[in-house]
Amino acid sequence: MKMLVLCFGLLACGNEAPAAPGETTGTRLIAMGDVHGDRDAAQDALRLAEVVDADGHWIGGDTRVVQLGDQLDRGNQERSLLAWFDQLSEEASAAGGLFLPLIGNHEAMNVAMDLRYVTAEGFAEYADLADSLSPELRSQVRAELQGRVAAFLPGGPEAVRLSNHPVIAVEGGMVFVHGGVLPSHVEQGIATINQQASSWMKGERPDAPALDGPDSPLWTRAYSQDPDAQDCQDVRAVLEALDVARMVVAHTVQKDGINSACDGLVWRVDVGLSRHYGGPIQVIEFRAGVPNVLSGTRSQKVWK
Repeated sequence: MKMLVLCFGLLACGNEAPAAPGETTGTRLIAMGDVHGDRDAAQDALRLAEVVDADGHWIGGDTRVVQLGDQLDRGNQERSLLAWFDQLSEEASAAGGLFLPLIGNHEAMNVAMDLRYVTAEGFAEYADLADSLSPELRSQVRAELQGRVAAFLPGGPEAVRLSNHPVIAVEGGMVFVHGGVLPSHVEQGIATINQQASSWMKGERPDAPALDGPDSPLWTRAYSQDPDAQDCQDVRAVLEALDVARMVVAHTVQKDGINSACDGLVWRVDVGLSRHYGGPIQVIEFRAGVPNVLSGTRSQKVWK
């Protein structure tokens, strides 16, 4: 993904299946979909999974949690959410577990300065960083937007924070990605894609071509909409090449909740958790290799 022209906007259960052959079965693993700036919904989902307490601290022990990206845009609690996710990563690691947020297309968009889905509050909460923007950029950007630009510009503090999150991760005998892993991504190499994205976000390279286009790991909807026979064949090829049992994706809201495709080889976990979408509070749990959808309720707003 290349640096784009500055683009701003003030607008805007129990599905179970047998464990797959070769799947890691010893550790409890939770996958959570897009949260879009809604810390409250994220906390509801993680409390449902019994990995955080009422104060948002890790109580999950050695449970491993993967959040599949799109922490940003459309919501008003982004700064708190990103900081909290870092806290959870540290607390989970100290307890022998894992909390791993991935990069979604909306994180990449913010670093590329495509800010069309940022709310007015999303600009305002970064206003204190405006003075760190270079004089040249300050002359090009409206005053009320400067703090957000300073935060997410490659090399900015929030972009550097995001650079620590992978695009694609393999955990528990499964591969996790926001959009999807296609055979071409396997050819490029997961490590190469992750490193390219990280270096771009740190400001160490001018672009991250692997993140560009509708067929990138962040943007493809090949598996999250209506996969055909060729798509499912691609899934099998990817899983075989990576020596994993399943793929877990997000990116496309599933109106009927978390579900699977391609004979259970792909699980789709974006249920529209955030208030912007108003979907259900759901996560998927893999325990002893068996997937189980957990459903809960949305609490009253707590965080400002």
